[in-house]
Order: sequence, then structure tokens, then C-alpha cells
Amino acid sequence: MRLWSLHPAYLDTKGLLALWREGLLAKKVLLSLTKGYKNHPQLDRFKAYSDPLNAIDSFLYFVYLEARNRNYNFNVNKISTLNLLVEKIPIKRGQLEFEYNHLLDKLKLRDKNRYEFLLKLSSDKISTNPLFYVIEGDIEEWEKTKKA
Repeated sequence: MRLWSLHPAYLDTKGLLALWREGLLAKKVLLSLTKGYKNHPQLDRFKAYSDPLNAIDSFLYFVYLEARNRNYNFNVNKISTLNLLVEKIPIKRGQLEFEYNHLLDKLKLRDKNRYEFLLKLSSDKISTNPLFYVIEGDIEEWEKTKKA
């Protein structure tokens, strides 16, 4: 499961579709409607929020908006848009840079044009999903890296 902290606009079609699907799975986990992925580390930041369901719905809403911008037909009725978060969730700069490089590795194989475009971004210009805001710090503890 990869719940990208990066702005969904950076994702290629395959990545955006997977993010929507995995976000909906994450929502089912938070609702205790699935047996798998119960303790997935990427869910920790949502579980830590005062209202985890609202947090994941808000996250998915921004994924939905990107899909709509691309004329994809994601079903917004699968999420609640009544109480979208006002308070953002922090994400460490090291995590954002880790995800950016991880995405570049994927795009290098799947979408050369998007890869070339993203290569031009400087690390301080990387945008997040609007649910998040950047704070200083290293890779999040919940991230599984090759070092771990």
C-alpha cells in the first residue's frame, strides 16, 4: 500500500488509479471492514489524527479532484465530503523527498514525459497532497525503506 504524501498531480494514470483504490482500502481498514492491512504503517498518520475517517476522506477528496481534472470517473460517493479537514497533517521533508525519488524510479519505467517534467523540480518545490504540510525532519518512522 502506498498512500502518497506527494500531490496527486505528480502521479501517472496507473499511480493515480492505484492511489484511489488503496485509499479506499485504507478507509475500509479504518472502518474495520477488512481482515488485511490492519496494521499497515502508512495508516499510522491517519490513525493518529483525532478523526481518522475524516482524515482519509479528506486525503481521498484531493485524489478525486485530480482525477476529475483528468476527466476520470472516480465515484465521489465512496467518500464523505461533508466535513473535510481544516487542520492539515504534518509530513516530514525527508519523507516527501523519499517519496519523490521513489516515484521518479517508477516513472522512469512507466511514463518518460512525466519523469522528465518531475526531474526539473527542486526539492523545495515539491508539493504535497493538500491535506499535508511540510515540516523539517527525516523519513517517517512508519516508512519501509531498503535500509530497514
